[in-house]
Parts: sequence; C-alpha cells; structure tokens
Amino acid sequence: MQPSSSNTGFFQQQPIIRNQFHDDVSLQRITKLFLPSSVLDQTSSEISQLADDVLSQQVFDWITDAEHSQPYLRGGGRDAFGKPTNELVVTEGWRRLQDLGFQKGVIAVNYDSDYGPFNRLAQFIRCHLWEGSCANTLCPAAMQDGAARLLQRHLSRKSGLSPIERKVFQNAYDHLTSRDPAKAWTSGQWMTERTGGSDVSQTETVATYDPYPDPSAAPLADVDEKTPLGPWSVSGFKWFSSATDSQMTILLAKTDPSKGVSAFLAPMRRHNPSLVSATGVAGGSELNGITIQRLKHKFGTQSLPTAELELKNMRAWLIGEEGKGIYEISTILTITRVHTTVSSVGYLGRSLGVAKGFAAVREVGVGRGRRLPLSSHPLHMRTLANLTIDYHGLMLLVYYTVFLLGLSEKLPTAANARTETAPPHPLTPPARLVGPLLRALSSLHKSYVAHTAVPLIYTAMQSLGGVGYLLNEESQHINIARLFRDACVSAIWEGTTDVLAGDTIRAIKHPRDGEDVLKGLTWVVETGLDFVGGGDGGKAGWVAGVRRAWGEVKGRLEREAQGELLPDARAVVFRVAEVLLAVLYMVDAAVRPGAEIEEMCRRYLVEKAFAQDAKGVGKKDVAMDQAIVYGAGKVPGQGAAGVKL
Repeated sequence: MQPSSSNTGFFQQQPIIRNQFHDDVSLQRITKLFLPSSVLDQTSSEISQLADDVLSQQVFDWITDAEHSQPYLRGGGRDAFGKPTNELVVTEGWRRLQDLGFQKGVIAVNYDSDYGPFNRLAQFIRCHLWEGSCANTLCPAAMQDGAARLLQRHLSRKSGLSPIERKVFQNAYDHLTSRDPAKAWTSGQWMTERTGGSDVSQTETVATYDPYPDPSAAPLADVDEKTPLGPWSVSGFKWFSSATDSQMTILLAKTDPSKGVSAFLAPMRRHNPSLVSATGVAGGSELNGITIQRLKHKFGTQSLPTAELELKNMRAWLIGEEGKGIYEISTILTITRVHTTVSSVGYLGRSLGVAKGFAAVREVGVGRGRRLPLSSHPLHMRTLANLTIDYHGLMLLVYYTVFLLGLSEKLPTAANARTETAPPHPLTPPARLVGPLLRALSSLHKSYVAHTAVPLIYTAMQSLGGVGYLLNEESQHINIARLFRDACVSAIWEGTTDVLAGDTIRAIKHPRDGEDVLKGLTWVVETGLDFVGGGDGGKAGWVAGVRRAWGEVKGRLEREAQGELLPDARAVVFRVAEVLLAVLYMVDAAVRPGAEIEEMCRRYLVEKAFAQDAKGVGKKDVAMDQAIVYGAGKVPGQGAAGVKL
C-alpha cells in the first residue's frame, strides 16, 4: 500500500456535461410536443450550436470573471477630489456574456423570425439552454424583451403617438430587438420602492409635465443623439433596480394622486456638451437625472448590478395614458414572469445534467468489496428518477404557458398557417380563452414553478456530495452551488410565491373577467381528460382521480369569496397547478406513448394523490429509473470512475 499525497493517489474523473438540447430527455419531449416539425427543422441546427457554445470553456471563464469581478461604483461614487461621479463599472466577463446573448438572438428571435405563434417557443428553448451559463445577463434581457413587446404594441397602432413619440419609440424598439452587440440595448423595469415591492399603489415617484419651450431644441439622449429627451420630469427614489447598466428603462410614477400610476420610457444617459474628458475633449454623457446611491449586496445574482436610485429631473416619455401604468407594465410583467420560470427550469435542467454526468463517473461501495457507479446504484437512481419526474412536470407547465404567450401575440391565421405542418397541441384553446388562460397562468405558473424548483436544484446539488456544496470556480461546469444560489431569487422577484398565489385568486374571482378565467382552466382540464380517454382500467382510474380533484378545488373557487380563499391561496393555487400538471402529463404520454413517460406519469399521479400505487403496477427497478433519467438505451457505460497517479 502506498500513501496518497497532494499529487498522487486517486483523483475523481471529471463529469462530462453534454449538449442539453440532445441529452435532456425532458427538453427533447417538450420541443416535439409543442413545436411543429417545420419549425423544429428550421431551428434545430442553430439551437444545437447554442447548446454547444454555452458549455465552452470560454463561456465558463467569462462566468468566473463575472462572479469574481462584481459590479462596483468607481471611487465609491466620487472622483479624486470628492466630486460625485456616479460611474458604474461592470466586468469584462459580464459584457462578453451579454454580447453573446445578443448575437445568439435569445431576445431578438421573437421579433425577427417568422414562426407565427411558435416564435416564443423557439425563443424560450434558447433561453432555457443559455440560463445556466449566462451569469444572470438574462435578467436585463428579460426586461429588454418586455419593453420591446410593450413598444411593439404601441407602434402597431396607427394613431395615438405623435411623430416625435413614434420616432423615439421606434428607435428604442430597433435597439431592443437588435442582434448587433454594438447596437443592442437592454432595459430596466423600475417599480419597487420602499413603500412596497409588488404593491405599487403607494409609489412616491412623481412625474411632472414640463416640456421644453422649443421641442426642436430639447437636449438629446446620449444613447442616440437623433432623439430628444422627453417632456416629463420624473423625481423619486427606486429601491430595487436591476439592469442598472442598461441603456433605457421603463418605470412607474404618479402624475396626479387621483389617477394612479403611469408608465414612462426614459433613456439612462443624456448628452452634456459642457463635460470635459480627462484629455480635454469637450462634450460627453452623464446619467439622465439618476444618482446611484449604492449597489445591493445579495445572496445570489451577484454578477448582476442592482441598485438604489435617486431620480431628480429624469426626463422621460409617457407610455399610453396617464393613470394606466399598471395596464402598461402588465405587458412586461407577463413576459418577465415567463422568463423567471424558464430560468428556474433552466437552472434545474443544468443541475440535473451535472448530476447525471457525476453519476456516470462516480463509484461507491455497496458491501463486500463491491463497487458500483452511481448510475447503477438503485437508491441514487431512484432519487434522480424522482427528480426527473418533477422536473418534467414543471417543464410541461412552463412551456404550456409559453405556448399560450405565443398564441396571445400571434394567433394562427392563414398567413402563418404554413408553419403548422403538424397537428396543433391537443390543448390549443379557442381564441376567446387564450387571454383569460394566460391571465391566470402567468401568475399561477410563476408562483408554483419558481418555488418548487429551488429544493429540486438542492437535491441535484446534494447528489454530488461535498463537492456539490463547493463553488467549484476551477471547474465551473459542475458549479451547481452557483445555480442554486441564483435560482433562489426566482421565487421572490416579479412577485413572491404568496403575492402571485393571491393574484391568481383575484384573477379567478374578478367580477368581470373571473368567469372566463375559470372557464379557461376548466376547458384545459376537461379537454385534456377527454383526449386521454382512459379506456383501460388503470388510465380510467387516473382520469377519474384527476377529475375528482379538479371538482373539489373548482368547487372551492366557485363557492368561496375572495376573502375566504385568500388565507389558503397558496394551497389552493398549488393544487390547481398540480391538476394542470397531471393533465399535461397524461396528454404528453398519450401523444407520444412509451414505457418511460407512462411510468413517469403514473408515479407523478401517485405522488400527488390522484391515483393509488396498486401492487404490481409499474416498473420500479433500476433499469426503468435509468431509462427515465438518461433516456431509453442511453445509460452510460460502466468505465473507470477515476485515475490513479
């Protein structure tokens, strides 16, 4: 026997993380379930290349740089002589990752592609793959996406904008949807103040209409000197503002106490001809009436600059009508909430990929000198199989919501029917129910998925043992701890779990629209159960169990007033989510049947008490667990688990 040393003895073989577009069994099923074959054929090559690129060593080095060199205020916010400078510095790695996202079109693809109602699916599959490697650059990108959609909606109208407003909005939209890093913008979304997070009714930021005497001589925005600054002067304090390095922002402010809040577009910077550079060049840019008070020190998302901002005479443009800010910002919120849930399942998918790679190369003792790779260990594979089943359920709910978002923006017409060479998803709702369904699911799916994903990511982290708890910056590709830390915020921003559960109840009990919302949810459940049918004894029991559970929760929603439901909102909304997941699971298994998906569906229904675990039903051996985790016929071989030097 030879003693080990720091450089000799056993060294664990590094896990291999494979191209997730091909290796992630759930993502493969999702793409084939929701995307027509014509769209999949057009996009597969580009998406596959993205899945390779996000796992490159260069990208992992940029992640490490973004984590190590976190954003800061130069000089603590002052120059050498004590004058306020307000200069935010972000890392090179952050900028490079952001540029790569622009180039890969993770936002632009929704605006410069022609896949009809499937644009959003083609986009968010990219985001899913990018999330684990983007070092939080998808946060400002999400707000970029929401701002682009909001401006697109206003620009599509033939009236309502003055010529100068149309020019300003169009200029911003063109930048927000560009793939050119030299031209592309991100956007902030400033709502949160000290008076509350999601509750903006007590907003203390004030906007005053104060147009320049000669609009043609108005100062220019620095980001594009062809567009003037707006006629509104905005002052106040924003408590939690991400994307501080963006080129523009959408924010809320009050114009009149009796009108509620209004929405505004403002450039982040403005041109100041009186500034002088260090080399004596006259003219330069400064923040547009913004003072960065301090940067937030957060548990996660540390590479993302998040700040407290004081606004004094920030010049801005009104979006829509005064007092309609909640309506306007809801367009952005629907999109950013979907981005948040895609990030949750993106983190989870990457974490599961790492866990699968580790299980393939790590051996453990199983008694009497025998050793097994974790990929053949019955307990370990049962844990990963259960994790995979929960992951796939969340994926089904997230991507059904993405599907609805795409339908809401581009309902199928004769013009885009050419993209639909495959039958539509069995749960494609009638046009009249798309809006009400999205109204409910935008809150419901974010409340449920973002909360549920966090402990699942922790399970994947735990599956690596002690090494899973390390930050592993020297082996960034297996750094689940970073993913877990960053994923925790998803259940907080864009509305906490409780806030969005309450919002879902309000949508269902709304005196004007609530009836249609509940009709939409009922349509999904009943149509899905009718599609599944349940001809054989086992599936008939599944259908009956889900229908019974839906009847119970629907009865509460119909019977009880909003105030009665509110204390139990989380439990009620989570049960609705579980019913929807059960229906989506059964539809998935019916559309593309197979032993693995049927067993996953069965186990999910048993876990959530929709069905009983009848003796002798289902396959619970290690081979089935391996097939669920890795895919049928793709269980990794039992090679050497390490090297000895």
